[in-house]
Amino acid sequence: MIVKRLLLAATAVTILALISLLIGAGDLSLSALVTQQEGQYATQILLISRIPRTLALILAGTAMAAAGTIMQMLTRNRFVEPSTAGTVESASLGLLIVTLFAPEAPVIVKMLIAAGFALAGTVLFLRILELVPLRSVLTVPLVGIMLGGIIGAITTFFAYRFDLLQSLNAWTTSDFSGVLRGRYELLWVTFALTFMAYLAADRLTLAGMGRDFATNLGLRYHGIMSFGLIIVAMVTATIVVTVGMLPFLGLIVPNVVSLIMGDNMHRSLPWIALLGAGLVLTCDIVGRVAYHPYEIPIGTIMGIVGSGLFLLLLLKGRERLA
Repeated sequence: MIVKRLLLAATAVTILALISLLIGAGDLSLSALVTQQEGQYATQILLISRIPRTLALILAGTAMAAAGTIMQMLTRNRFVEPSTAGTVESASLGLLIVTLFAPEAPVIVKMLIAAGFALAGTVLFLRILELVPLRSVLTVPLVGIMLGGIIGAITTFFAYRFDLLQSLNAWTTSDFSGVLRGRYELLWVTFALTFMAYLAADRLTLAGMGRDFATNLGLRYHGIMSFGLIIVAMVTATIVVTVGMLPFLGLIVPNVVSLIMGDNMHRSLPWIALLGAGLVLTCDIVGRVAYHPYEIPIGTIMGIVGSGLFLLLLLKGRERLA
């Protein structure tokens, strides 16, 4: 039964991916692909733009949803994800610094430096939480939002000082309109990281039950915590460098799946990955057809949908999600 449902979910995501391939300013209908005169042009659009964009949407949605799940497991709080823990802002700060001092650095170098800053910012967030004596369900994300606000203000100041506000906006607002062949392949790194998280899902689930519980079961708590944080940092940095940040995705998708399937990460992660990819594809399709032939950035659509679902979760299931 579970396998059949997964196949149905995968089929739904596949249908959304096919719709994504056919939507855009250029004509990519079946007749255009078959026609001899227009076929070559349509094929180029398909191979250079549409397929890379659709793959980027799937990879980014899958990885960010998985990263949010890991953060919620490790912090034992349902309202934490990279955008509510200072991780995104830290990655943006690292990317700004490498842009200032080494603008010609390869993309992989920018990603690694941004990942280092993202990891440092996340560790700082966890360290601050250890110093907070009483932590309610909402205190943890509020601490992360305030930390992210401080880091974001510093980043914005230097971006304004060196005329890089436009670049900063591109890093923090996701937009897939510029994704072409040769400019998205770094996202395959996130696929590998998501697969590694799936292989370690049972250990991450145990680590989410607390240090004492995990240690009593023979788990190297600090090792698995470091492993999870590195995955989150690298996923966040890769997505920020490549397409910009996807707000609320890592918060909404894990919560929805958890309400239905519980907290067993090994069982729920495939559903989280599929729902994350499907949600990103849906928001991108809406953004492309709402004002055709122009586009609304997916970050705008995701922010509206994500904030609405976030408020719904707060009002309907705050105690249950604690």
